[in-house]
Amino acid sequence: ETAAAFWRAYAAGDKTPSEIAERALAATAATEALAPPMRLFIAQDAADVRAMAAESTERWRSGRPLGLLDGVPVAVKDELDQRGYHTTVGTAFLGRERATEDATVVARLRAAGATLLGKTNMHEMGLGVTGVNPHHGACRNPHDPGHATGGSSSGPAAVVAAGLAPIAIGADGGGSIRIPAALCGVVGLKPTFGRVSEYGAAPLCWSVAHVGPIGATVADVAVAYRLIAGPDPRDKSSLGRPPVDGPSLQDLIDPHLDGLRVGVFRPYFEDAEPAIVAACNRAVATLVARGARVVEVAVPNLQLLRAVHLVTIVSEMAAAHLRYRLDGTARYAHDTRLNLALARKLQATDYVHAQRLRTGLCEQFRRLFGEIDVLATPATGRTAPPIPQDALRTGESNLPVTDQILRFALPGNVTGYPGISVPAGADAAGLPIGFQLLGRPFEEAGLLRAARVVELATPPRTPRVFHRLLT
Repeated sequence: ETAAAFWRAYAAGDKTPSEIAERALAATAATEALAPPMRLFIAQDAADVRAMAAESTERWRSGRPLGLLDGVPVAVKDELDQRGYHTTVGTAFLGRERATEDATVVARLRAAGATLLGKTNMHEMGLGVTGVNPHHGACRNPHDPGHATGGSSSGPAAVVAAGLAPIAIGADGGGSIRIPAALCGVVGLKPTFGRVSEYGAAPLCWSVAHVGPIGATVADVAVAYRLIAGPDPRDKSSLGRPPVDGPSLQDLIDPHLDGLRVGVFRPYFEDAEPAIVAACNRAVATLVARGARVVEVAVPNLQLLRAVHLVTIVSEMAAAHLRYRLDGTARYAHDTRLNLALARKLQATDYVHAQRLRTGLCEQFRRLFGEIDVLATPATGRTAPPIPQDALRTGESNLPVTDQILRFALPGNVTGYPGISVPAGADAAGLPIGFQLLGRPFEEAGLLRAARVVELATPPRTPRVFHRLLT
């Protein structure tokens, strides 16, 4: 059920936004009534949801909808401010006061008439890739509730996968949009650094942070991206950028990729579970069948890139949360506490050296993208891992699993280049596989077209936990 399907239902008078809002609220309650509960949302204000839907219903009745997203359900990660809600960032102590102003991205969605369903679950402070949160409950994978969603945008991906909304907003400092999108079988776009305003997002890791959309289809992600991208005077990183480039929905109906150069670094590409490698090889073949050609490349210094990203993101997160350690209000889960303790052992010289090395890595990728247009990899090295029972109370620190999940996400955050994860099949257990494409800065339109080609060749899979709001 895409955003376009909701628009058509409203335009035909078959459904109203108020009817859909009631169904979405009932579906949320149904997911909470399961054993174990899905824990997709941290907070949902039913009165606020109904009020937005009622205003949208009136606009449709009077023939003046605001656009394609008017009345369409959209969910927001609890890392971004939404007026009237607490912003906990997945913790047990932040967000004591309700936000009085929307984050820029949320404000743009509200201005477009979207029905904002509430604040979704996330890995605490964004400092993890499983989505297991001891404070708010482990967010569970709709394809198999015994398995993780990936993180840290666990709730946005799971909400979309479960059918409660065609679009959700996530944030990505180290794969946190693309990883849960891959593990939940939906589409996730991390735009170029500075393409989407960070104003109103929690200041966690300012030099690697990105806000972006997760959607049921490539078209849903394209619609959301076009709406939320663009300059914002309150975020200087978003200023002075090239104009936002398509694609239009017409471009996505039957895209061709004539001449597209797809880079593949075989040792890196194949560093994943066999089922993932096989599915991603099929995705590459699909791109070739639509006019692309494969360019075998080498990407040196990947281990260095991982170290640079680690030092950068944990140092910035430790700095962002230093004041909570000093005033004694922090009550982190065990895994977050451990990661922050390790981060505080790093020195200023470590961070400075990481940034010097990062400059060289960015130049290496700039040269690489002179030879190719996109770099193809799996989105993750494994499918969704099981949720350990003992992690429900304390959180989980599992470095081998973290490495498997994270290994393909980091180049996009270190360089700021845009990346997209699109479903490419499933493993023998029916758990989704994601295929990732990394592109040049501000060339999101090309990524969306290529992802659409893969989407057209991949049969959709209905999760075990799934709700239809239109039928």
